[in-house]
Amino acid sequence: MLDAVVVVPVYNHPATIGAVAAQVRAHGLPCILVDDGSDAGCAAVLDALAAQHPQDIALVRLPVNQGKGAAMVAGFREAARRGHTHVLQVDADGQHDCADIPKFLAQARAHPQAVVAGCPIWDDSVPKGRLYGRYATHVWVWINTLSFDIRDSMCGFRLYPLASLLPLLDAVRIGRRMDFDSDVIVRLHWRGVPVRNQPTRVTYPQDGISHFRMLGDNVRISAMHAKLFLGMLVRAPLLLWRKVAAP
Repeated sequence: MLDAVVVVPVYNHPATIGAVAAQVRAHGLPCILVDDGSDAGCAAVLDALAAQHPQDIALVRLPVNQGKGAAMVAGFREAARRGHTHVLQVDADGQHDCADIPKFLAQARAHPQAVVAGCPIWDDSVPKGRLYGRYATHVWVWINTLSFDIRDSMCGFRLYPLASLLPLLDAVRIGRRMDFDSDVIVRLHWRGVPVRNQPTRVTYPQDGISHFRMLGDNVRISAMHAKLFLGMLVRAPLLLWRKVAAP
């Protein structure tokens, strides 16, 4: 039986997190907000949300900023502690269309062992540099999985089965910052976890706050791809055999 919870990593998004939490609650889902070392103003907003909706919203607080990946890992652990089977990851900046949540849940009910990965349908608000830059990561992910199974590895709107995810987190240190999304889905694919690609609309709010650091995060992501490439070389015979043996 599917028992899903939404995990939202939050780092200084006081203006948008209330609306995101309300949209999640409108779909009848509980929500775990992970405060990734936000400043006092945002922390107060999160405290108020948890106090106003104690049945629907739980708050996990990291004492210092550790990065999106670290915040998600803390959320996964809390979701497992609470007995949930699946985690739906949603960003705190309002770029994801929570109206698509039922589509992700329907995919998970039909394919409970799969990762349901959001595939962005962009509007005109997306910065062209960010859009084109993503394709470099797409190509590396296709190389590092020897497949086109993962259409977009960077979208932060996705649903994970905890039964497959937790053993991976126990065995491997996944990227803790903006390298998390691509790192974790490639490693799940290596382990044979199926991926279901779900188209979803994505908007870049004009007044939105992005914590992507062009230099630091691009260096971190490049290092991740290099590490995954070496891992792919070791696993290449198994990955190729899967393609041959697939029905």
